[in-house]
Amino acid sequence: MTEDFFPVVYSTLACEALVSRLLPHYDIGMVANCQFWNRGLSDVYLVETDAEKYILRISHLLWRDKSDIDFELELLYFLKQRHIPVAYPLLTKEGKLSVEINAPEGKRYAALFTYAPGNIPVGDLNITQSRKLGEILATLHNESIDFQCPYPRKELNPEYLLDESFQKIATLFEHRNQDLSFLKEVITNIKLQLQDFPKEPPYWVTCWGDPHSGNTHFTPENHVTLFDFDQCGYGWRAFDLGKFLQLGLTVGMSKNVREAFIIGYQSVQELSDIELKSLRVFTQMAQIWMWAISLNYASIHHNSRLDDRYFKMRLEELKRFKSPDCHLY
Repeated sequence: MTEDFFPVVYSTLACEALVSRLLPHYDIGMVANCQFWNRGLSDVYLVETDAEKYILRISHLLWRDKSDIDFELELLYFLKQRHIPVAYPLLTKEGKLSVEINAPEGKRYAALFTYAPGNIPVGDLNITQSRKLGEILATLHNESIDFQCPYPRKELNPEYLLDESFQKIATLFEHRNQDLSFLKEVITNIKLQLQDFPKEPPYWVTCWGDPHSGNTHFTPENHVTLFDFDQCGYGWRAFDLGKFLQLGLTVGMSKNVREAFIIGYQSVQELSDIELKSLRVFTQMAQIWMWAISLNYASIHHNSRLDDRYFKMRLEELKRFKSPDCHLY
């Protein structure tokens, strides 16, 4: 008698099977090479034919459902049509943006993307690149006001970004009662400051959700292509700026480079006073959400890192972003 397969929560799909069973759904010709490239919130494979490079992304079961994925793919296809420089998904021969895979752990979804020319900026963005990224984000926000999608997507609002994140953090660090009380107080203050924030265009748009140098390729001529939109959703445009500042501060990006991003954005679309004054709040919100996302990531990759040192580091970063002595830009 043959035993059933042992249950799994994550599997790495074989390149050979992807070439023989999945990639024939696309009209890309003969595949010369397929290799596992990166494991993050999704699995990424580099696909090469004799003529082109592509990126194949396979979703994780524990991060986003099909509706979220469909929303992202529809957004990228829309942005491509609006001439925003994004790595966009290819349609299958059947006219679909994704392919369902019956993986051992459950249904996963594959999408094949154009390859972004250039490379991630070495040593992070310079002033010219940062300003360019700010300009393109502002243009993206302008164009995204017209985006309409039949697939539901969680709004990037305080309930999702803060309340759900707190529940995840508290579950793993319930022994740190005093620190969790501080975190809850920060979340309450953020929600109070945003309770009357305008929730209509141009303040409320479709956000990228993860604007930073690691999600861009620049050519030597400083032509940029954006990718990795799996945190996108309807939200405040100022949140995207807060997310950029949060990541920039975390990695030690220089103040003049952060400032160039804001200047670039405002050269295309001027921010209101209420938005500029709220960037510190959105930076804190981004920090808390990224904290919860990293816990999702760790459940597959490295739970061993989720010790008290990890909690303390994240908490100290949040306190720094909250302090008026921390210059955002």
